[in-house]
Amino acid sequence: MAETRQIKTALISVFHKDGLDELLKKLNENGVKFLSTGGTQQFIESLGYACEKVEDVTTYPSILGGRVKTLHPKVFGGILARRDHEGDQAQMAEYEIPAIDLVIVDLYPFEQTVASGACEADIIEKIDIGGISLIRAGAKNFKDVAIVPSKAEYSVLLDILNRKGAQTDIEDRKMFATRAFGVSSHYDTAIHSWFTK
Repeated sequence: MAETRQIKTALISVFHKDGLDELLKKLNENGVKFLSTGGTQQFIESLGYACEKVEDVTTYPSILGGRVKTLHPKVFGGILARRDHEGDQAQMAEYEIPAIDLVIVDLYPFEQTVASGACEADIIEKIDIGGISLIRAGAKNFKDVAIVPSKAEYSVLLDILNRKGAQTDIEDRKMFATRAFGVSSHYDTAIHSWFTK
């Protein structure tokens, strides 16, 4: 069925690692390749799974104290490329952009940092840029990509994997996209609220 998409490569970039191990186990059992950065990549490898570094794909290191890791055309091209669009596919081949079928994100804890009474500098550093961009890109291209926008959705994906293996249908992906825009909307509202105060 044309609306079904196989999950071959997953980009994983999460703040909270709890609950991720069960998901990784199931994805690994289904032959899904992992792509990640920094602490998440180390966590995946600590569980014994192979994980390609985003830096090896982009040929750029994590820079500016970790502020820029995933913000690169080889990452966002892999998420946003339309699988049924000849021009997109030709450019993916031309620029050696790998297709990313699943994006799993858990954002920096902005609200918790504010609530902890942290100083302004620490609060600013907890404004997620790469993660929120990954969420929006995955949700925009829900026709081809599944986006898991927070740890609250790990169990939802796990249920799909248990029932269908490493594949999603259009209804699954649209459901995740809806939740993703809910997460991004809530996150930006919290940031706006803090700036307003």
